Amino acid sequence: MSPLFRSTADLFAELNRMQSMLDRVFPSPGASIRSQAGAGFPVLNVGTAPTSIEVQALAPGLDPAKLEITIDRGLLVIAGERASDLPAQDERASIYANERFAGRFRRVVSLPEDADPARVDASYRDGVLRVSVAKRESSLPRRIEVN
Repeated sequence: MSPLFRSTADLFAELNRMQSMLDRVFPSPGASIRSQAGAGFPVLNVGTAPTSIEVQALAPGLDPAKLEITIDRGLLVIAGERASDLPAQDERASIYANERFAGRFRRVVSLPEDADPARVDASYRDGVLRVSVAKRESSLPRRIEVN
C-alpha cells in the first residue's frame, strides 16, 4: 500500500526526473544548466600566441587516457567521457540536484589556415587540458638579411 503523502526527498527526486525528461525532449537555451552541459563541456579558451594556436579545455575529473584529440581538415576535435561519481538512486539515496556533466562529450574547434597539424602538443594537469598547435613556419614573420 502506498502512502497518501510522499516524503519531500521523493518529491524533489521526482521533479528532478521530470525536468530532465523535459529538457531532453524540448531543449531550449537557458532552460537549465543540465540541458546545456553536454553541448558546452568542457569549457574552452582558444587564442593565439606568436608561434602557436592555444586551446585550453577546463575539464576537471577526466581520465587523460580516455581523451581523444584529433585534427582533420582544419578541425581540432576533443572527445572523451567523464564518469559519474554519483551513487545510484534507490530507496536510501536521492539526488536533489545534478549540475555536473557526466557522459560522453565532443568539442570541435576550427583552426586557422596557418595551423600545422603535424606539430601538436597536448597535456592534462590539474583539470586543464592544454593543446598547442604550432603555426606553419611559412606564416611566421622572419627577418631578411640585406647583403
